[in-house]
Amino acid sequence: MGAMTLNVRVGGLLGEHVAENVGENGRYENVSEYVRDLIRRDLGRVEEERFAALKAELQRAFATPDSAFVEVSASDVIKRFRARRG
Repeated sequence: MGAMTLNVRVGGLLGEHVAENVGENGRYENVSEYVRDLIRRDLGRVEEERFAALKAELQRAFATPDSAFVEVSASDVIKRFRARRG
């Protein structure tokens, strides 16, 4: 996907907050730079949430006693997969 143009209107507290963060006294030179940074932070948050979910799943798996696992052959796994696909 190429570049995307967004048009967003913000007013009130949101507009004031953006104005405080952009320009001479702000951390960002322009609104586009600010929005790109917010999107990057959101992507980071999503990645952290996914990693935390994976970590929790792995912790549950490793905490499961070996006696709870059942040995199956590769052909059994393939049969189960094909049966689920219908």
